[in-house]
Amino acid sequence: MDHDLDELRRIGGILSEALVLLDGEHRRLSDLHDGKRDWDSVAGGPRQTLLGLGEMAGGVRDSIDHIALHVGFTVLGMEKRAAFSRGRLQAEPLCVPSGADRMARPLGEATVKALLLLRGLDGFYADDFGARIDRALAATEATYPPADWDAYGKALRIEAEAEAKARAEDEGKAQEAAQANPGGA
Repeated sequence: MDHDLDELRRIGGILSEALVLLDGEHRRLSDLHDGKRDWDSVAGGPRQTLLGLGEMAGGVRDSIDHIALHVGFTVLGMEKRAAFSRGRLQAEPLCVPSGADRMARPLGEATVKALLLLRGLDGFYADDFGARIDRALAATEATYPPADWDAYGKALRIEAEAEAKARAEDEGKAQEAAQANPGGA
């Protein structure tokens, strides 16, 4: 799928604006916690909050780089390289929004603004990108890393099984509909 350069410019602008907000919040919190002994590995702790912000900023930065690389290859007429880079265009920014799962609540204003900006890219990234951001914004507390890894793993398995069952049911309904109407009319 070829992307309109104006659309990629718009998406790059949103990513850049979100990156400025995330980097600024990371600097602010780094200065706030610099040298203090309140670093820990508990969900929502200062260390985890900074890790989450840093991971989200890095993912957004990488997404900007992928867009710039693709646009550069396209503009230079390097079709083979542009075709290769096209696959990376719509790879979601790594750790967005999952980095927020590490962060203390309430989330900082800049983080919320950045996530809301990125939420607007739901149609560009995977179908559930916006819904995952909504869940991260609605969470009342940090959820990662879990205090109980066994319970966390079990919850993930249950969720994956439910999603697989729902997909199988949807596929079954689609096959039944196709069999009921073989001509497609």
